[in-house]
Amino acid sequence: MPTKEPVSLDTWGIIPALLALLVVLTAADAFAAAPYPSKPVRLIVPYPPGGSTDIIGRLIAAKLSDHLGKQVVVDNRGGASSIIGTEMVAKADPDGHTLLITTAVYTILPALQTLPYDPIKSFTPIARVGSGPNALVVHPGVPANSVRELIALAKQKPGKLVFGTPGMVGISHMSTELLMRLSGIDLKIVHFKGAGPAMIDLIGGHSQGSIASLQAALPHIKSGKLRVLGMGGLKRCDILPDVPTIAEAGVPGYEALVWWGILAPAGTPAAIVERLTKELKSILASDELKKQYLNEGAEGDFLGPAEFGQFLETDMAKWFRIVKEANIKVEK
Repeated sequence: MPTKEPVSLDTWGIIPALLALLVVLTAADAFAAAPYPSKPVRLIVPYPPGGSTDIIGRLIAAKLSDHLGKQVVVDNRGGASSIIGTEMVAKADPDGHTLLITTAVYTILPALQTLPYDPIKSFTPIARVGSGPNALVVHPGVPANSVRELIALAKQKPGKLVFGTPGMVGISHMSTELLMRLSGIDLKIVHFKGAGPAMIDLIGGHSQGSIASLQAALPHIKSGKLRVLGMGGLKRCDILPDVPTIAEAGVPGYEALVWWGILAPAGTPAAIVERLTKELKSILASDELKKQYLNEGAEGDFLGPAEFGQFLETDMAKWFRIVKEANIKVEK
């Protein structure tokens, strides 16, 4: 009876396949074990230099550089209401070396136009790193010393009180629309080209009020040129602790604030997200950054990845509702 030859593993090509698999696994292990960050980190600011997002971004970048041991470089990519810079990050490699710092317009834009990215699916939330409540201010000549008195006055004069904004569909505009929807009043909204012109018009008495960023309004509140009636956050502001929130002053459920958050491209590894979140939380807890934030009219309002992600979805749903109810259209 003939003796059967032993079957070689190479008969089916098993050994080459195992070797190939070993190479892949070894490369994967090496990638997983690679230190982060392995090169400078780019923090994309989707606005030109000088604005609040740029200022907050530079404060965060300086501290994060120290914590990560690699330079965090601020890269201003303004244009198209922040869409250009935001799209860059959505398309970047999800390796933690390209990050986005964004603000309240991020959750407003999806309600107004089709975007080249999905604001939820295209990104991984890292952390909310600060907020700055809007301030409801009026000219001193307006006969209203509280939010309730302003609402009563507006109901007596529907469509007569002029509220200025720095521009259409920004957070000031949308905050004013929210106030009208929740309080049942009708204000005449006038859009200016920037916060400066809007403030000049209000201080001059040509308009009666505005829901402005605290950064823009605070100097004029302190000088007495404007009267502040309420703040847009859900809690009182540390900078003006005696001023009630708009919600507690007569408009329950009102919340509209400037906020800043860090996002990474979708698919960023969990270990990198965890590292960034840990470092950012530590940075926001430092007394030095708290002081720097206060100088800018901001607060270190930290939210971790899960909470920040939920906040983005809730905020977006709110603006979708307001845009639909107010029938707001983007001017072409």
